[in-house]
Amino acid sequence: MKYIFVTGGVVSSLGKGLTAAALGTLLERRGLKVVMQKLDPYLNIDPGTMSPYQHGEVYVLEDGAETDLDLGHYERFTSSRLSRSNNVTSGQIYEAVLGKERSGAYLGKTVQVIPHVTDEIKSRIRKLSAKYPCDVIITEIGGTTGDIEGLPFLEALRQFSLEVGQGNAMFMHLTLVPYLKAAGELKTKPTQQSIAKLREIGIQPHVLVCRCEQPLSVDIRKKISLFCNVPAEAVIEQMDVAHTIYEVPLMLQKENLDTLVCRQLQLDVKHAEMESWTKFVQQIVFPSKKVRIAVVGKYIEHRDAYKSVYESITHAAAANDTGIELLQVDAEMLEKEGAEALLSKAHGILVPGGFGDRGTEGKISAAGYARTQQIPYLGLCLGMQVAVIEFARGCANLERANSTEFDKDSPHPVISLMESQEQVTHKGGTMRLGAYDCHLQQGTLTQQAYGCDAISERHRHRYEFNNDYRDTLTSCGMVLSGTSPDGSLVEIIELRDHPWFVACQFHPEFQSKPTAAHPLFDSFIKASVAKASHSVL
Repeated sequence: MKYIFVTGGVVSSLGKGLTAAALGTLLERRGLKVVMQKLDPYLNIDPGTMSPYQHGEVYVLEDGAETDLDLGHYERFTSSRLSRSNNVTSGQIYEAVLGKERSGAYLGKTVQVIPHVTDEIKSRIRKLSAKYPCDVIITEIGGTTGDIEGLPFLEALRQFSLEVGQGNAMFMHLTLVPYLKAAGELKTKPTQQSIAKLREIGIQPHVLVCRCEQPLSVDIRKKISLFCNVPAEAVIEQMDVAHTIYEVPLMLQKENLDTLVCRQLQLDVKHAEMESWTKFVQQIVFPSKKVRIAVVGKYIEHRDAYKSVYESITHAAAANDTGIELLQVDAEMLEKEGAEALLSKAHGILVPGGFGDRGTEGKISAAGYARTQQIPYLGLCLGMQVAVIEFARGCANLERANSTEFDKDSPHPVISLMESQEQVTHKGGTMRLGAYDCHLQQGTLTQQAYGCDAISERHRHRYEFNNDYRDTLTSCGMVLSGTSPDGSLVEIIELRDHPWFVACQFHPEFQSKPTAAHPLFDSFIKASVAKASHSVL
C-alpha cells in the first residue's frame, strides 16, 4: 500500500481538499483503488456544532459521521464510500489518548505528545488501511504548516513515512506563489519559507503544487526548485480555473502530476482515461440551454455553507446540457422585499437545510411563491419542513401552523420534534444522522425520478412531519410520496396540482456525482428547463 500526504502552506483556503480529490480522480482512472482521509487539527470532536460561516457545510456520511466539507470533494471526485474513519480531528485523538490514560492503558507512564499522541494519529492511518484495503491512501492534513495545533500531525506523518519505507510514502505540498502588481512579478519567498518550516520538522516534499494567478515561467520553476530542494519537473502550476472546479484534474494531468506521483511511488500503471470527465466539463462550459435557479438560504453569502447543493445543481445541469444562472437569495432579505421582487425571474426554486428561526418566514414565502406561481420547487430537509408549514397555512387554512422548533406554542405544530430526540441534551452527534431506507409511492414524481421503489438517503435533523396532520394535509392535495419502510416517518412530500413540487427530509446533495447526477436534482433541472421554455430569458 502506498501513502500520499497532502500539506498546505502560506495561507489557508488554497484548495488542498480539492487538489487531493483531483489527484484521486487521476489515480483512479489509471486503474488504482484509492481511499481518501482528512486529518483536521482543530479540537472539536467533529464540525457538527460549528457555524457554517466559519467552517462551511457539514458533510454527512452514510454511517452518520458529521465531517469536514472536503470529504464531499473526496466522494464526488472518486468512487470512495467514506465512513467516520476517514475524518480525524485533534479532538478525537486527544479524547482517545485521555480515555486510555484513565483506563490505565499506559501503565502509569507520563502521557506526552510524543509518543502517545503521535502514535494515536499513526494508528488511525493504519486502521483505515486495514478497513479499506486499497492501492493508495491520500491523506490531507488540515490547516497551514506552522500552525501550533498541526505540529503533532506533521510529526506523526514524518515518523510514519520512515516506518513504511522509501518508495511507499510521499509528501505533496500545496503553496501560494503570489503575484505583486506593483512589482509586476511572481514572488517565491512565501513558498520558500513554507518549505523551510516543513524541513525544520524533518519533512521534505516530493512535489510542490503552486497556486498562482499568473503562469509559472521556466525561471520561476527553477528558482523554486533550487531553494526548495525539489526537481523542477515536480514544481506543478495550479492556476485558478476559468469555469469550474472540475477542470482541476485535467489541469493537473497536463502538468503530469499523476505521472510524477506514480514514478515516486513506483506504480507501473496505465495512463489516466479522462474522456468522460472531459465531456462532463465541456457540458458545463458549453451548454445549449440556460435556466435560472434561485437558492433561498440563511447563509447565502458564504458559498461553502451550501457547497454540496451547488455542486449537485452543476451535475444535474451538465446531465441536461444546461447552463445555470444562480440566483442566491438571502431568506431574511426575502422577508423584507417580498417573493415577487426576488424570485419572479427564477425558473426553479430550491430551499436547502438549516437550523434556527432566522430567515424561516422568508423560506416559507419562497415555498408559497413556488406553489402559487407553478414554479418547480425542490426542498431539502428544512426546505421540506417550510413547504409543509406553508401548505398547512395556505391550503389547509391552519392558522399559525409552524414547527415547534420556531414556535413552541403553535396551535398547529405540523412539524414537531422527533420522539427519539425528546430526551437528548447534548448537541454534538445526536441528531438523526446517516443513511436510512425510504419506500416510494408508485406513480409519484419522486418514484419516476428514481426509477425504483426503495432508496437509501442521508439524514441530519431533529424535527419531522407531524403524523397527526397526515389526513388533513393529504385531503387538501399534498402527496406523501416517500415514507420510512414501516410507514411511520414521512420522508418526501409532493403537491398534486403542481408541475413539479418535491421536498424531502433527507439530503440528496450528499450522493450526487459529476457523471452521475442525483435523480431528484436531475428531475428538478428538467422541470426547470421546461419552465424556462415557456419564459423569456
